[in-house]
Amino acid sequence: MTRGAARVGRATRDRNRMPAAAQVAALLTRTLRITARQPFSAFTPLLISLFFLFIYQGQLGEAAGLFLEGQDYLGFILPLSIVSAAFSGSGLAGQTLVRDIETGYFDKLLLTPANRWAILLGPMLAAALVLVVQTFLLIGVAVLIGLDITTGAAGVATVLALTLLVGLGFGAFTTGVALLSGNAAATQSASFLFFPLSFLTATFVPIELLEGWLATAARLNPITYVLQAGRALFNVGWDAAAVAEGLLAGGVLFAVFFVFTLVGLRVRTRRS
Repeated sequence: MTRGAARVGRATRDRNRMPAAAQVAALLTRTLRITARQPFSAFTPLLISLFFLFIYQGQLGEAAGLFLEGQDYLGFILPLSIVSAAFSGSGLAGQTLVRDIETGYFDKLLLTPANRWAILLGPMLAAALVLVVQTFLLIGVAVLIGLDITTGAAGVATVLALTLLVGLGFGAFTTGVALLSGNAAATQSASFLFFPLSFLTATFVPIELLEGWLATAARLNPITYVLQAGRALFNVGWDAAAVAEGLLAGGVLFAVFFVFTLVGLRVRTRRS
């Protein structure tokens, strides 16, 4: 009887279980609603990125002719502002999850038949979509102040797809930290670990001008290829190799950090 009841219980849970995609959508929507109630968490990274975009363009725009042949420095530096927004906003997924851990909501989710991947992917996708909106606004501002995008609307769509990948990767990292630490302060500070990556790359000049250990670090840094893909799409044209390398780098970032998140989930569930 006990075994029979267990089988009936499992069958009932299976019938009542939502499809994984619907679970992801539900948790994504929940995270977006929480973000809408706290808009500063989304606006702050955008404002910081806009500030640095104007500073970089104002200070280095005129000097760009020394190392950029016929390219707009605004299109060269804009991908850096987009990546900076990803760094600053990556904590959104982790902060949502750590809040659920602190309130006990996460443990309740684990007691349901909810797909474990959906529990992770919902907040991560929400953070990535917020970054896509921020990126669209950044591009809009850049166009208003004079950027002429070589690849047009299709190029913008490709940049947004690349941004989605990068946002998922950084969101996965902060989600993993949230699962391992269960601490809001630790999760918030985790996003700052990415900032050194933006300086160990071709930040302000083409990678060809870097020398020594910095050139080696830049070639090993996946952010380099994300930047080069964006710069090609804004300034050069459809450079298939650069775009493919950028998408591959974004995909690798997501894959590596998602594995880290799964490790964090295993540790968290064992503690529970």
